[in-house]
Parts: sequence; C-alpha cells; structure tokens
Amino acid sequence: MSPSPTKPSGTPDSPAPRARPTWLRWIFLAFAWTAGLALAGAFGLALTIAVALAVAYPNLPDISDLADYRPKLPLRVYSSEGALLGEFGEERRNLTPINEIPKVMKDAVLAIEDARFFQHGGVDYKGVVRAGLANLGRVKSQGASTITMQVARNVYLSSEKTFTRKIYEILLTFKLEHLLTKDQILEIYMNQIYLGNRAYGFAAASEAYFGKPLKSVSVAEAAMLAGLPKAPSAYNPISNPKRARSRQLYIIERMQENGFITADEAASAKKEDLKIRSGPDNTRVHAEYVAEMARQLIFTQYGNEAYTRGLNVYTTLNAGEQEAAYASLRRGIMDYERRQHYRGPEKFVALPTGAQEVEDAIDDALANHPDNGDVLSAVVLEASARKIVAARANGDVLEISGDGLKPVQSGLSDKAPPNIKIRRGAVIRVVKTPKNAWEITQLPEVEGALVALDPRTGAIRALVGGFDFDKNKFNHAAQAWRQPGSSFKPFIYSAALEKGFTPATVINDAPLFFDAGTTGGQPWEPKNYDGKYDGPMSMRTGLAKSKNMISIRILQAVGPKTAQEWVSRFGFDAEKHPAYLTMALGAGSVTPLQMATAYSVFANGGYRVNPWLIAKVTDHKGRVISETTPPVTSEQPRAIEARNAFVMNSLLQEVTRSGTAARAQATLKRPDLYGKTGTTNDSVDAWFAGYQPTVAAVTWIGYDTPRNLGSRETGGGLSLPVWINFMEKALKGVPVMEPTVPPGVVNVGGEWFYEEYARNAGVASVGLEDRSSAAPGSSATTPHAPPPAEERNRILDLFRN
Repeated sequence: MSPSPTKPSGTPDSPAPRARPTWLRWIFLAFAWTAGLALAGAFGLALTIAVALAVAYPNLPDISDLADYRPKLPLRVYSSEGALLGEFGEERRNLTPINEIPKVMKDAVLAIEDARFFQHGGVDYKGVVRAGLANLGRVKSQGASTITMQVARNVYLSSEKTFTRKIYEILLTFKLEHLLTKDQILEIYMNQIYLGNRAYGFAAASEAYFGKPLKSVSVAEAAMLAGLPKAPSAYNPISNPKRARSRQLYIIERMQENGFITADEAASAKKEDLKIRSGPDNTRVHAEYVAEMARQLIFTQYGNEAYTRGLNVYTTLNAGEQEAAYASLRRGIMDYERRQHYRGPEKFVALPTGAQEVEDAIDDALANHPDNGDVLSAVVLEASARKIVAARANGDVLEISGDGLKPVQSGLSDKAPPNIKIRRGAVIRVVKTPKNAWEITQLPEVEGALVALDPRTGAIRALVGGFDFDKNKFNHAAQAWRQPGSSFKPFIYSAALEKGFTPATVINDAPLFFDAGTTGGQPWEPKNYDGKYDGPMSMRTGLAKSKNMISIRILQAVGPKTAQEWVSRFGFDAEKHPAYLTMALGAGSVTPLQMATAYSVFANGGYRVNPWLIAKVTDHKGRVISETTPPVTSEQPRAIEARNAFVMNSLLQEVTRSGTAARAQATLKRPDLYGKTGTTNDSVDAWFAGYQPTVAAVTWIGYDTPRNLGSRETGGGLSLPVWINFMEKALKGVPVMEPTVPPGVVNVGGEWFYEEYARNAGVASVGLEDRSSAAPGSSATTPHAPPPAEERNRILDLFRN
C-alpha cells in the first residue's frame, strides 16, 4: 500500500468559503440603492419643505389683529326704544362673544365640523386617518379640515385648491393655534363663516332663517344652522328644504354619537317642526324711508366705513307712532284707491291643465309680483260676474264675491276691454276687509307722506315718505316740493295779526277780479272752493271756512312783500313763495317736513325749531361715539311773539272745532287740536297740517306727476282722516292740555285781542260798504280794532278803492 498523503504545515482545517449566489448579491445591491435613494429623497424632501417653510413662513400674513377680532359689521339703524329699523352693508353679521353663544349651537358645530377641536393642535391627524378610511370604505364621506384650518382659509386665503395654498393653510393653522386660545378661534369661526342669505356668522343666520336671536335656538334649529357651512346654497332650508333636512338629521345623529345630546333629545329634535322664515321680516317696524335718511347722514360723515364699522344709529323715532303713521297712510291711500276706476290685472299668464303645472305657473307668475304689505297678489283660476276664485303663492285658494267685487265691476263686465277683463290667468291684488272678507283691489298710483315732530324740540317722531319704499324710493316727506294750498293760509293770517288785524276783524267774502294791467300778465279771477260767497264775516270764520277771498284781501292789506318776509320766519324759503297775491292761496312750494316744522312754531309758543333725526351713534360694543342733546325750547330763536302764536292757536282750534276739519275734534273727543286743511287748484294736492302741543303732524296725498285727484277730493276728505287715525294712536294716554295765556293778550266778549287793541274792541267796524262784489283789485277789509296809524290809513285806503 502506498502511504497516505500528509497535510502541508500551516494549512487550516476549515473548508474553503463558498461563493455567494449572483441573485442574492443583486438583491442586496438593489436594497442598498433603494434605501439610499429613499434616504436621499427624504432628505431632499425635508430640505425642500424646510426651504419652502423658510420662504413661506415670513410671508404669512400678520394674524395678531385676530386677537382683537373685528370683522365687517353692517350699519344698523334703530328707533329711540331700540327697535331695528334698517341694516346696511354687504355682510349681515351680529358679532357675538363666545360666552354668549349657546352651548347647543357650539355642540352642533363641533359635532359636524371638528369633534376633537379641543384635543388636537390645529391639524387632527386621527381625523385625517379616520376620514381617509371612511372615504375608502365608501361610507358617508368625511372631511379632515379642522375649525382652525377653516378659519385660516376663510379669513386669509383664497378658495383656489393648490399645493402652495395648502402649505400656507397648515402654516397659518399652527400660527393661529400658537397665538390664540381655542375659545378665540371658535369665536372667530362662529362669527366669520358665510351661511347664505347674506348672513355671516350663526347669530345673523338665526335671524335670517328663523327670525329669532341665537340664544333662543333649539337643538333642531342649531343642527339645521350647523349644516350650512359645508354648502350654504345646497343646504339652505329656504331654497333646498329637503337637502337641508337630510343634513340636519345627520348632524343630530353626530351630536348624539359625540355625547352632546341624549337619545331622547335626539329623537325629540328629529320630530320638531321648524318654522323657517320664507319672506321679508314683517315684524320689523316699517321705517324704510327713515332708515335711508339715517344711512345718508351717516355715510356723509363716515364714507364707506359706515358699512363695515358696526355703527349703531339710534334715531328720535318712536316705533309705535311710526307703525301708526305707516298703517294710517296706507289705509288712507287704499281707501282712495277704492274710489278709482279699475285699471285691470297686472299681468295675464297662460295656465295649463295639470295640477302641478298650474302650481308651477302660479309660482313663476307671482315671483315677479310679490305681496306689497297687506296688498296680496294672486292668480285667477275661475272668473264670473258673481265670483272670483284665485290662488296665492302659498297654495291658498280664495273665493271673492259680493262686496269684494265692487271695486272691479268694470273688469267683470262682458264689454270690458281685453286689458281690463278679469279672466283665468289674470294676476290680481286682494286685501282683507275689516269684516275679514276678501276684496279685489289694485296697487295705487297715487302717493302720500306723513311726518310728525315733537314741536318742543324738533325731534322727528314718525316719517313715512310714500306708500311703499320698494315700489318708490322717492321720499315725499322730505323731498317732494308741492303747493300747500289753503294749509299755507295761517302764515298769512299770522302776518296780519302784526298789522292790526284781530280774529274779530270783519272782511268781505265777495268776488275779486284782477285784469291784465293789475297782474302784469293774464287776468286773474280767483274763486272760493265751493264757488259761493258769504259776504262780510270775521277773520276767524274766514279761516275756519277756508275762504279764498278773505285770504286774498288780508294779503292785499298786509302786502305781499311783507308777507314773504314774514313766512321766512317759519323756515320757508322766500324765493319759493313769490311776493304775489297768489301766495294767499298757497301757490308756493313746500315739503311736508317743512310744513311740520312751520306748524311747530304755533304749537310751541313761537319758537323756531329745526327737525333732527339722529340721537346717538355707538360702535358695535355700545360705546357712544356721538350724541345729540335735545334742545331746550326756550333757548331756540324766537320766530313770532308768544301772543301771536296764542291767537293763531285759537283760530286753528276753530278750524278743528267747527271748520273744514271739524271731524278732528268730533272723532278724537278732545279740544286741544289745531290745524288747517289744504287743497290746491284742480284738487292736485290734498293736505292736512295740524298739531297738539306735544306732536305736530302733516299729511299729504297726490300724484308724482301732478294731476287731478278727483272733483270731490279735498284735504279734509283725503288727508284729514289719515291725520286723525295717526293722532288717535299718538295721543293715546296723553292728557288734554290747556294753553297758557301769554302777556299782551286779553279776552273781550269771548274773543282774543292784542292788549293795545282791546280798548276799542267794541267799536263797530268802519269803512265797510255793503258790496256783493268788489271792483278789480279792491279790498273790503275792516280791522275790528285800530291798528297803528300808518297801517290803519293804508287799510282804509284799500276800503275806498
């Protein structure tokens, strides 16, 4: 046998290493490269984000002003008692501190928008995961935006959806969470978010949709409001009630799931029948013309800031009297409208036969013919000479017959023209009568105004500038320059008292004629309203009966130039009352507000007061910015002597006792009423101006384009009833006031005289001839007591003409 081989020295005993498989080497290399690339990518991403943050963070807006959150707040106008009259601004918002927002409203918002709001730091990572899983699982989709993120987005960022904006949103979110407390962030959200119907914030939305303050909302109402932030239009309970209801029910469930309400409360909330406001706020005081006046005054002072600073403007208006003025004027105008010929339906629409199609057609037709206060719109379904059946937008079907058809008899006649004929598809107007029956009417073409002042201070207590502000925004109370007619006569009489005339002065009510040579133009033959002449009568009787010839003769004696200067004491513009004899008949131009101011001089004992409206302006926190102190009457400039005002009161009281306005004292059952009717030529303007010592009020009715109101329409028949209806409410509970006799007047034989004329009060009138007519330009006027010598001689010269 051959010997075995021997190991070389130094050779190890372990076997030689095996070579690694090629595939394993490639896996290792791939993993290494992948890890390296991932680390590099992560590093690059981190570097990119760091650079982005470094660049973006300094460019973030300064949010320190949110610590003192001041959103755009509208201008609000209030009555003296605090009743809201109007609101102006793009954003309707009631800034409400977080501690005044009811818990149920906060719970509803948190349940649907951000249940973990008080646990996360601005970005809810759990919420992001939960929303992703919910969305992948195709259950009801959930959002991941927190309330803080929504505040950042809504206050500072645009609505564009880009990666850059998202970075800014997250950065702003962290910045907000660092700067503000959770309550501050929630307060901003609850006040800032847009909720439809021009409402920003939940307080404004509660008023807009439910007509109630936020503190009064129920669980069901809070859930309905909480559904609006996601899509104010889609979930609007007015325009999309079904979708709004669906979201409300879901939010109620979320409130229960999050422990904000119990199962019983949830069940009760789901059953609650909500009363959604679907039309204008009929509970608000009707003072649109006053609110607009206040807006203009504030805008003049503050410019466009007036609509964003949250200014609260408190006016001198009395809410109760304002409502009385509004109702009285509308009633007077509608009573006049009943006496007018029927002008026909407002529109004709073709009604299909299908029930649903008919309902849709009615909705479309009436959308363009909305209700006007208590004058409602309807579409005729059936028409005959004895009965009209009409449908309202709310689905109510009305039957009108009997007296309710009287105002539109011409439209029911077989011979009625096509544009007048009431037939199926006609858009008509209806009103409820005092007997609770329906009556067909029409929107009036005539306009009117009523203004009332406190004659002691000039404060405006009520003002209605027209039948309907939406229909005609022209403020007739303050802007309409019209002829005052006989309501201007008292100012001529007042001037006459200073020229020796007394209430007992005898003046001849006889015809007058002025030829072209006298007038310098066309011949003029004025007449009394009734065309009758009663001969000699006292100045008191002449005013009570509103005799034109008496007024003209008085103005002849006083002198037109003197009278023009005198009336300017009452606040009238002299240039608007040319110094001609036609001034005696009120041929100049005045506004109702100007007339109320002028009559206030008589009411307050002779002082000139200026009308004013704004009593106080505060900021949104109630801090007073400006305030007006009511003027003291006795500190105002004196327009006429107290005795002149006293005697004029006596004369104007006679008008309301036995004259053309006797209905005033007869209806209101009190003697402390004073005033004068006024009707212009051809019955174009109808006036009544009057007062009680605590309130002076003027009413006017006429057409914007002057035209005849009707041959039998007068100030006593048209405007006086409006004045009486208003004063009935304005004077409720006000005691009767007896005037104080001022120095310088005495009573002789039951009549008042200036003291210097009293000694001759019993002397018979002199220089008065028994005339049935007067020569051209003549006067038959005799003062009862001697005036100053120069004036007496001039008057006597007129007697002899």
